[in-house]
Amino acid sequence: MDRISNISAYRFAPLDDLPRLRTRLLRLCRDQDLKGTILLAPEGINLFVAGRHNAVEELVYAIRTIPGLRDLQPKYSESDEQPFTRMLVRLKKEIIAFGVEGIDPARHTSPRIKPRELKQWLDEGRDFVLLDTRNDYEVKLGTFEAARVIGIDHFRDFPEAADGLPGDLRDKPVVTFCTGGIRCEKAAPMMEKLGFKEVYQLDGGILKYFEEVGGEHYHGECFVFDHRVGLDPALRESDSVVCFACQTPLTAEESADPRYVPNESCPYCHKPDEVKRRERIVAMQAKLDRLAGSCPGSTPEDSRKPIRIPGRCDRMALIEALVAILPHSDPGDWQHMIDQGRVLGPDGGPAAADRRVRAGEEYLRLKPQEIEPPVDGRIRLIDEDEALIVIDKPAPLPMHPCGRFRRNTMEHFLRLAWHPEVPRALHRLDANTTGVVVCARTRHFAKQVQPQFSGGGIRKEYMALVTGEPARDRFVLDAPIAAEPGPVGLRGVDFEKGLTAETEVEVIERRGDGTSLVRVRPRTGRTNQIRIHLWHAGHAIVGDPAYLPNGGTGRIQTLGPGAPPMCLHSRRFELRHPIHGGHVAFEAPDPAWSLVPVNP
Repeated sequence: MDRISNISAYRFAPLDDLPRLRTRLLRLCRDQDLKGTILLAPEGINLFVAGRHNAVEELVYAIRTIPGLRDLQPKYSESDEQPFTRMLVRLKKEIIAFGVEGIDPARHTSPRIKPRELKQWLDEGRDFVLLDTRNDYEVKLGTFEAARVIGIDHFRDFPEAADGLPGDLRDKPVVTFCTGGIRCEKAAPMMEKLGFKEVYQLDGGILKYFEEVGGEHYHGECFVFDHRVGLDPALRESDSVVCFACQTPLTAEESADPRYVPNESCPYCHKPDEVKRRERIVAMQAKLDRLAGSCPGSTPEDSRKPIRIPGRCDRMALIEALVAILPHSDPGDWQHMIDQGRVLGPDGGPAAADRRVRAGEEYLRLKPQEIEPPVDGRIRLIDEDEALIVIDKPAPLPMHPCGRFRRNTMEHFLRLAWHPEVPRALHRLDANTTGVVVCARTRHFAKQVQPQFSGGGIRKEYMALVTGEPARDRFVLDAPIAAEPGPVGLRGVDFEKGLTAETEVEVIERRGDGTSLVRVRPRTGRTNQIRIHLWHAGHAIVGDPAYLPNGGTGRIQTLGPGAPPMCLHSRRFELRHPIHGGHVAFEAPDPAWSLVPVNP
């Protein structure tokens, strides 16, 4: 296989119209299958990109056509694998965060010293200060033998650290250096402002020194900001790794330590398992809280909803198939969307109404600038381990994309919080139902749990507030439930073709106000089973907008956040753990309506 070309480059130059430039570069990189990061700011460009050599050269050529960037000089290295996972082009205030006014490398920077000249100074033992401007975790992997380490955790701390250097150093020649030279473009002029009389910067940084001189006078490796972690003086990838948890670079010896667990811990941050687990839960809850405040679907966004053609619609005209798949939709609405080019075919282009569809094809329905209805995104994390994520779902909040909801869903919230993981809910709750939801962290664990649903390993317990007072304290509801939904997606009881369903009900409290608090244990898992069974038995759930107390049905599926709650709560979920096989049970706190009366 062809080796991967890696380039790093920067250039300080005034840039404008950055959004347009971002779009242009992102499109080029994606077309050429390049991955990495490009930072654009009014002061210039900074990039780390990898891919096929010819593709990299296409990008370099394109950047050099941008006014002010003609002299861009990338540094090259090679790797066996792509070190980046995605392509990002970001707009920033600065291409290297510094936060000091008046430092403009496009107009003034300190004189450069070439790598060979620096080597000569070191060979001769000249009296000068060789200042490492990098962060401490970078220095840990390696630096020049004669270097003075500045001692910082972030480059923004450099000005204060430089100002604290001993006064006698201000009269000596100072050579600043960093990985590729970009930090020194700001660090060296900053030192001039602080009164250092003779300041230089190593041209091209450590990587250029390695390229032109090798490793003489340098001890260790050079930390790089991609998945390769470290490069040796021959610019080959080293065996060093970075701890996922604390981002500390680890040598081969440190990564062999038993406290190093990939994606989890290292000798510097290792903590007892229970401490780590609780800290992780606190951190993830903070993420969920931030997402709840943003409500992703509240901002307009073009939506693309897939429609897959089933076997029964094979060779139908497209518009006929769409109406057959969504029988409650209006053919006129579909024709209008098709005329506007908002139904795309498998080839990605607009599809005609009379196009003959084939089973298995996927079409896309485009809805421009869609704002989704508001939801309650205040998800609470109950527990988390290496296999499962357990949450207390609020309401109203749909679990999965459906109807008017795509981003304002539990699934979307969890994917944002646990990115790049894709949590998979092991069961469903209605949008208006609160309580315990158990998710698998991977498809592997989901497959291990799923057989328990049919094998009796799963036990679920709900709490509900219902209308009326059941005659018996304990009873079983077993009316068969319709296999297909009716108007607005509702199902009912179907004694001829319905699916077998059983629900145990136990009365907790008859309140004397026309309502009763009940405990419910479903033995099967049909859609809307608890709601339908209680409704059919004459005890509709208080607040249910669809299955009404008078035996009728409504036309609303999902309540608004300010509406009175639908009083159905998933209280407890028990299963065999997919790793150790023992039974585990998770509970959500009882809702307020179970403790105080609610007007039915």
